[in-house]
Amino acid sequence: MIKAIFFDLDDTLLWDQKSVQEAFCATCEAAKQKYNQLDPAVLEEAVRKEARELYASYETYPFTQMIGINPFEGLWGNFLDDEENFRKMKEIVPNYRKESWTRGLKACGIDDPEFGHELAERFPAERRQKPFVYEESFQVLDELKGKYKLLLLTNGSPDLQNTKLTITPELVPYFDHIVISGAFGRGKPDPSIFLHALSLMGLDKEEVIMVGDNLMTDILGATRAGIKSVWINRHNKERNEVIPTYEIKHLEELYGILEKL
Repeated sequence: MIKAIFFDLDDTLLWDQKSVQEAFCATCEAAKQKYNQLDPAVLEEAVRKEARELYASYETYPFTQMIGINPFEGLWGNFLDDEENFRKMKEIVPNYRKESWTRGLKACGIDDPEFGHELAERFPAERRQKPFVYEESFQVLDELKGKYKLLLLTNGSPDLQNTKLTITPELVPYFDHIVISGAFGRGKPDPSIFLHALSLMGLDKEEVIMVGDNLMTDILGATRAGIKSVWINRHNKERNEVIPTYEIKHLEELYGILEKL
């Protein structure tokens, strides 16, 4: 008997990839206003590449991997959390942002560090103005609230994940608990964060189901913790060796699964 549902946040309820994409589009279009020869799509690709490489070069990289914070979150998060690794990230990110954009411009043949800095500041502002929630998220949460306990289980920095929730405030009241990996100290797929969530709910693993978009974090972690999982695969991603209990394309398909259980 399922009594509670654990939901992932990014790209399960919030359409984070679209928010990042739109912020890149707006920032790269602004770059084209200044340098007409720039192709915004080429600049975006260059900045993404530079950001990934730089991000992996910092001493905080193993920590960000364990907690589950991607390079593009580093391009707009402030990491104001009171924990040693987050304090290091807070020091690193201003230069990381600037370098990512400056190097991206350089890869497109433009050497202008000052403008790189300007774009690096513009991107976080654009991202904050562009919170996207999947259209079915509220509808499904309305349907489930009251019938099941709901818990939000998200990887990331508490400061950044709470910023995302602050700019989409309608989501928060649906949840009995919100668990953020950076506050707990380990991220999905580590089974310990799932066991922590179970203890907050006072439930056994057979009584909950995990819904998420990421096979390597949400689904793998649930499997390791002995929890049933639902993989929301909206964009026809390829399966890998991690096998979810169920696979759906739309959140509304949850109803049928819950009825069976």
